[in-house]
Amino acid sequence: MSKIDQYRAALRTLADWESFLRTESGLPGPRGNLELAAAVALEGHEALFRRWIALDPDQAPVNSPDQFLMVCGVIGLGRLAADQPAARPALLAELRRHAADPRWRAREAVAIALQRLGDADMGALLDEMEHWAGGHPLEQRAAAAALCEPRLLRDPARARRVLAVLDAITAAIPAQRDRRSDAFKTLRQGLGYCWSVAVAALPADGAPLMKKWLVHPDPDIRWIMRENLKKARLKAISSQL
Repeated sequence: MSKIDQYRAALRTLADWESFLRTESGLPGPRGNLELAAAVALEGHEALFRRWIALDPDQAPVNSPDQFLMVCGVIGLGRLAADQPAARPALLAELRRHAADPRWRAREAVAIALQRLGDADMGALLDEMEHWAGGHPLEQRAAAAALCEPRLLRDPARARRVLAVLDAITAAIPAQRDRRSDAFKTLRQGLGYCWSVAVAALPADGAPLMKKWLVHPDPDIRWIMRENLKKARLKAISSQL
């Protein structure tokens, strides 16, 4: 039995989930209990998720056990989006709002939630992320982080669409005016990782795109590409770059 399954079994026996989640959250600490969050997303219900996602930064500060409840709620919305196609547009709109949350764990939860949709319907996720790619830097970062997950990139046609999303987000960087904002810095950092995942999944298409951006005059774009070149997953194709 996996850790997630063990937590699911435990949750079914509990009347008071919140005390258990706070105790087992792993927060404060360097890593939240993502296995427990996954179990909660599978076992919980919409009313519970909505109560938790309403916890604002004052009620659930960064790295606090209460923020773990909020994280569970966000990931739960992703499970609902995967399971309920009719409700998906409203749920995705809500996740998009949370993509700009000031708390980094909340933003990570959005990416995890979106990947749950990708597991169920990658085409739907790609359709939505193509819209997010034209949004605010934190929405763009959420789109890149959600899509650049190896398990979602096994199909070449879908990996090709992911590369196109990354290409569009990168192409928009020269128009970014406030390069000192936290939002832009977060996007820049995310792209410094995400490109390598997508290129490793489809080198024949990805390597020429990276090669193009490596010689772009924008210094942030060149930094992003150089950061990706440091990733071990690109070692096998480094000669092409």
